[in-house]
Amino acid sequence: MEIKPTYLGTMIALATVAFGLLAAGAWNKFIADLIAVFLKPGNGIWAELLYAVVVTLIAIVVIQSLAKLAEREAALAARLPFGKKPQE
Repeated sequence: MEIKPTYLGTMIALATVAFGLLAAGAWNKFIADLIAVFLKPGNGIWAELLYAVVVTLIAIVVIQSLAKLAEREAALAARLPFGKKPQE
């Protein structure tokens, strides 16, 4: 039985997304519990606002870091005399 490359690529993509969602859920619980340590229970909307701000800031830092990493990798690949060239 032959496995088509598109099928295998799709399965890898689905597994990657599934594990990403699991990791996101774990980080979500961790950050929520961490904020709960510093805030009294029952703070309601203020606790949720702080949580949203913290998660947004973390997302911005991570996304910017990944973008810089991708730029450095593309610049390095462009300087190499062999290997794949960045797509335009």
